[in-house]
Amino acid sequence: MSIDLNDYREVLEKAAPELRDTLDATFHEAARNMSANALHDYLEGAKGLAALGRGGNLVVSFLEDMPAVAKECGDDIIRDCISAAMKLSSMTSGEVIALLFSSLPTVARRLGDPELLRGYLKLIHQLAAKSSRGLRPMLSIMDELLSKLTLSGLKRWALYGAQAYARDLPGQTAYFGLQTEDAKAMLQKERRGTLFIDSQRKMNFYLRALWGRDFFLRPSAADYEGFKPYLEGRVMHLPDAVDGIGEVAGHEFYRAMVVHQGAHLMYTQEPLSAEQLSPAQMFFIGFMDDARVEYCAVQNFPGLKKLWTALLDIDHPQPPLHPTVTLLERMALMLLDSRVKTDDEGINALAAQFHANIEANKDNPQFSWHQGLELFNLLSGRKEVPSLRILESLRIPYRDDNRLLWDFDEFAWQDGAEYVAASQRQVRKHVSVIEMANEVDCELAGDDAQEIWVCSTEFMPYEDAGEATLSFNEMWGKEPVSDPFHYQEWDYQVQLHRPDWATVYERRQPKGDPELIDNILTEHKPVTQRIKQIIDLLQPEGVQRVRNMEDGDEIDLNAAIDAMISIRMGEQPNQRITMRNVLKSRDLAVVVLLDLSESTNEKIDGSDKTVLELTREAAALVSTAINGVGDPFAIHGFASDSRHDVQYYRFKDFNQHWDDEAKARLAGMQGGLSTRMGAAMRHAAWHLMNQPERKKLLLLVTDGEPADVDERDPQHLRMDTKKAVEELASRGIMSYCLTLDRNADHYVKRIFGINNYTIIDHVERLPEKLPTLFASLTR
Repeated sequence: MSIDLNDYREVLEKAAPELRDTLDATFHEAARNMSANALHDYLEGAKGLAALGRGGNLVVSFLEDMPAVAKECGDDIIRDCISAAMKLSSMTSGEVIALLFSSLPTVARRLGDPELLRGYLKLIHQLAAKSSRGLRPMLSIMDELLSKLTLSGLKRWALYGAQAYARDLPGQTAYFGLQTEDAKAMLQKERRGTLFIDSQRKMNFYLRALWGRDFFLRPSAADYEGFKPYLEGRVMHLPDAVDGIGEVAGHEFYRAMVVHQGAHLMYTQEPLSAEQLSPAQMFFIGFMDDARVEYCAVQNFPGLKKLWTALLDIDHPQPPLHPTVTLLERMALMLLDSRVKTDDEGINALAAQFHANIEANKDNPQFSWHQGLELFNLLSGRKEVPSLRILESLRIPYRDDNRLLWDFDEFAWQDGAEYVAASQRQVRKHVSVIEMANEVDCELAGDDAQEIWVCSTEFMPYEDAGEATLSFNEMWGKEPVSDPFHYQEWDYQVQLHRPDWATVYERRQPKGDPELIDNILTEHKPVTQRIKQIIDLLQPEGVQRVRNMEDGDEIDLNAAIDAMISIRMGEQPNQRITMRNVLKSRDLAVVVLLDLSESTNEKIDGSDKTVLELTREAAALVSTAINGVGDPFAIHGFASDSRHDVQYYRFKDFNQHWDDEAKARLAGMQGGLSTRMGAAMRHAAWHLMNQPERKKLLLLVTDGEPADVDERDPQHLRMDTKKAVEELASRGIMSYCLTLDRNADHYVKRIFGINNYTIIDHVERLPEKLPTLFASLTR
């Protein structure tokens, strides 16, 4: 891409005449630091800022300061800076925006990471809405603030001032200019011991001196409990600030972190398979591999032993959450120093075994695998293995989370799909009747068939085969599974979305007998009569005449005559003498989403029916009601087997008639697995958003709270479902929950809102409740 400065020169020099002497030099400086695409964005951004008409100083500041920002944080940050300036243009003056651009080179240098810089821009936008008077003084002293605070500390300091001085405008100016004792005290409170940016250069030199190569280091916002350093894409992610621990200063703490992660990179040649391992087993294997790489590093650089020992041999004032935590902390020191012992003979024996065999296996991660499982089996036999949350609270803060150690490729978890060998994949080929009759090799394909032929018409077996009750199409191989759909999931602990965390697959359940649905309608004949009344009430009335209007489309003759009579009698006439014909229609699309988890197979107290059977009956009745009204609707269901396999079933789609095909799918409905509700709701919303109707309703029928096999924290999936409800509401989709859990009061209200749920105390009344609920929601 060729960029010509002359295409922009006239606009820029007209907005800022002082650029005539410096524009060429500024452009050449930018061209040395930016790619062609970034340079295009840079000049287009300057042109857009000039069009705002907020003064030439804004354009000059942007042009002069952005090359240094791009040099520190990369080209992609340019668009974010332009977007932030455009948002601020409606909230504050051009001088403040120019001051923002002037501060950005310092901020980029102090933060050192594009994601942190984006967080800084979001903070400025927040403050412009909450405390715009404080922006100018704060931006003037940003260099001093970021020399003492991390981005998280700056955010807490600024938001405290915005809240404390919300109605005191002079106080805002004084606080954000660091002119009050309150501001200085808060600054001292948020100040951390050692900042990453102050130690980064030293850490790079230290690592290069040890291993003779460069490593990539990036800061991460460590403003939540439980943060651990981590390796991702062979880049070390470290906390943006640390405090000293005991006699270990902050810069020594940083050094222990980077050397440990460097040891992983240098001495782990290939990852381990995570197949058939529990999270606890993976933790213990990672624990032993930490000891292995530290042994390798100490053999080459003996002084590192003293560095790590200082952090392992610390007396913690607070007691641990579980006695095993103390035991493992002691064992970490034993694995580093063979002279250290403990009172536990089993642990002593395992540590001695490690030291006896480590030299021969120091380059083999499989040694860590076997040692870790032995440690797990030892503690498991004693029933001393705590939860994963407690295990991860181990007070060894310099170690990372060991994600580099594991290989998940065999599961293709990064793609969200189960891996199937090419030789085992089934290919579906649609053929004509002639091809099916003359070319097919095997009439009935099994699960191991590599190619399935599908006839576009129903092709029946020969009569003498005695199997003419089913067509060949109904005797396919495996039921097809859709391509994966990836959805984000909300992590309430860090208050961020986990991108592409849950994977949804659309699957088919086997068909049943459609007569089963007809029998349900016959069995619930009183409810069916009530449904007919609902249909009569909800059916659109067509064209309706609205009278008594001031600005209608035509004269209402009766109202006009009454007005003339009032005038003749000397009275004040009614001025509303027009009317309008209004088309009354129900612009509504509905998805009825059924929870099909394992708990639906349980029988109800005092009844022979299961929750699943009652759910099927309720779905059949509400489908009859919605079909009679004429609203487009879909009947879907879901279950889950961890975040990697959220199974989504479509029994009836929007474009499908409520006929025997849909009834057969509903009759074959089965329950199993768990309830990952948030991902299923987001996928149902995806189907709803493809509908043209203005109003959209998601009606969820469930018998319990969100839960899944791979999530131990009960709050995680509850909070994710709550976030999904909020996301759907922002897209114009109303979510309503009909729960069969009598104890749901303590969570369903928080998830769906005070008026968006109903608890069915008597589960056997579900079939009659669901159609009535639909009527009340859509009236």
